[in-house]
Amino acid sequence: MIRLPGLPGPTLTGPATAAPGTLTAAYERCRQLNYRHGTSYYLATRLLPGWKRPHVHALYGFARYADEIVDAMDCGLRPAERAAALADWGSRFFADLAAGRCDDPVLAAVVHTVRSFDLDPADFRAFLTSMSMDLTVTSYASYADLAGYMAGSAAAIGTMMLPVLEAADLRLAREPARQLGLAFQLTNFIRDTGEDLRRGRIYLPAADLARFGVRPADLARAEPSPAVRDLLAFETARARAHYQAALPGVALLAPSSRPCIQAALELYGGILDEIERRGYRVLRGRVRLSRCRRAAIFARHLPAAARAARGERRVDVGLPGS
Repeated sequence: MIRLPGLPGPTLTGPATAAPGTLTAAYERCRQLNYRHGTSYYLATRLLPGWKRPHVHALYGFARYADEIVDAMDCGLRPAERAAALADWGSRFFADLAAGRCDDPVLAAVVHTVRSFDLDPADFRAFLTSMSMDLTVTSYASYADLAGYMAGSAAAIGTMMLPVLEAADLRLAREPARQLGLAFQLTNFIRDTGEDLRRGRIYLPAADLARFGVRPADLARAEPSPAVRDLLAFETARARAHYQAALPGVALLAPSSRPCIQAALELYGGILDEIERRGYRVLRGRVRLSRCRRAAIFARHLPAAARAARGERRVDVGLPGS
């Protein structure tokens, strides 16, 4: 089980496939977190070569672990106590990163991934800064304000993934990766409008609510009003613009990484399609793609993933003595 620092009780249970305390077990914990909490994301990772998947799971585990601390309201901890737990956890992560060793059941895999790919610690600092905002900030005045939050919570995740996905040019790939992170994050905000409100947060900018004549109380209704539908349609178009800006980045990745990212684009973009199809009814519960549609997207990209993986195995890397 995983115990969050400073929080009483476990938040994740289930058997790992390796003995506790090993690096393999840490990667397995991260995979479990991804499997349990990131359905679409996890499915897309299945299109990556086997050697890349654990590192992607590790980065997901880092993000999810921090999110568990921030959202651990059911433990009865006040925001200040959760802030202290998050700060302590972050400090231990950076100390372990500098030392090159870690015995945390999740962070050991993260530290190994960061050092293996020489990932920029600034992306992790930006992410933790945004997570700390969730402890005190409950709304955003403008989209520029929200984008500042998402720069850490989402765009930084996109850029930290680039070395693992083997971007041919990290400089050129950086902005499309940021845009993809923003697209995914905004899709989540639209989908989780009702759920976030019940947590005391409104991520949709106050300026946008005012533009469409939507009051916060309108978001608490089971059935969206015409004004709420117009608001959500506006945010959906904004998310799609981020997806379009991200598309050029797919071609900059190694062939074996492209099917995963293309599938992720379709899986998350498909959530927006489903939200529209259901008349923007996102206030009562989470909108999901059907299993059949998720399976169809996965199957469509599986042949390309298999071809790319075979191609990588045929590459002559010029090993000594070869």
